[in-house]
Amino acid sequence: MAGWKEIVRKIAPTIGTALGGPMAGTATKFIADKLLGNPNANDSEIEEAILTASPDQLAKLKELDHQFKLDMKKLDIDLYELEYKDRDSARKLFEVNIWPQIVLSSIFVLGYFSVLFFLIKHPDSLSNSNPNLMGVFSTILGVLTAAIPQILNFWFGSSLGSKEKTKGLNVVAGNNKK
Repeated sequence: MAGWKEIVRKIAPTIGTALGGPMAGTATKFIADKLLGNPNANDSEIEEAILTASPDQLAKLKELDHQFKLDMKKLDIDLYELEYKDRDSARKLFEVNIWPQIVLSSIFVLGYFSVLFFLIKHPDSLSNSNPNLMGVFSTILGVLTAAIPQILNFWFGSSLGSKEKTKGLNVVAGNNKK
């Protein structure tokens, strides 16, 4: 089941964009005020309202997206530019010094495979000496396994694709940054 923020992103893309960036608090308060009539509603109240919303309420959310866009325009706030700047600072940091990412990624991956190798090579040594220790190692392995795709995405996935897209846009715009 999709989370409430994902539903908002699909129905109201402008508000959804704001929820994922530096204007998240503003977008949340806007939804709480306009959809629930309570600007002080918390995230769980908003989540419940979105997940149990009727088609009419979801249609109202779509209308509110247009109103939110107009309100942001009146304030001279470009949400997409804010989102771009938020990610651009991380890209610029990556261009300046890549070694921290290389070192941390290497340590993490080596640690992951060390734990995996130990558990495969000595499965009985942990469970015989202390059954709780096997549970701890299994939990650590699960957490490490869940983080591996993030590292792969950083090096080979969306971050790399975003960097290449930015280079292409700069070339098209005539900035010739490579």
